Amino acid sequence: MKKASLLWIDLEMTGLDAKRDKIIEVACVATDWKLCEVATFQANVKWSKTMLEKKMVGDFWRRNSKARADLIEASQSGEPLAEVEKRLLDFIATNFSRPTTNRPLYLAGNSVHQDRKFLEAEMPEVDKLFHYRLLDVSALKIIFGNIYNLRVKKPNAHRAEDDIRGSIAELRLYLEKIDGKRGGQSV
Repeated sequence: MKKASLLWIDLEMTGLDAKRDKIIEVACVATDWKLCEVATFQANVKWSKTMLEKKMVGDFWRRNSKARADLIEASQSGEPLAEVEKRLLDFIATNFSRPTTNRPLYLAGNSVHQDRKFLEAEMPEVDKLFHYRLLDVSALKIIFGNIYNLRVKKPNAHRAEDDIRGSIAELRLYLEKIDGKRGGQSV
């Protein structure tokens, strides 16, 4: 049996509209249920510099001009979207058991429902593998922030792999808080 249980994913996109915008960068970390890393994946999608510059506009990209420049540059040495999807499918097959009813493939991350929209639109073969349930750390962020006044400061690099590692660390912190409140007892 393969060791990975959760596929943590983060996409960097030109914007948030899955019908209009494009995936630029993909990063994944496969973990077990104890959040121990099993394997990683990273890829940049090749797009024309002109197209990226036209799409990556607005306040967000003005405030994050370094990330914008880095993503545009990384895309220039990237691979076609179809090749990135193929490599991601291979990564999943290598590190995860074939999804079944008893062993589904869960997508994990922060606001990962947004990434899922882009996977559905641009990488449908990858999207088909995921269970309808997902592990969205953002739900815990809302609970811990509003009930316990716990705010987690994460890096703001807007690069996919950094964002994933921040999400995993954030979930670890929330789980430690829960375990502390339970006194280490199973619920």
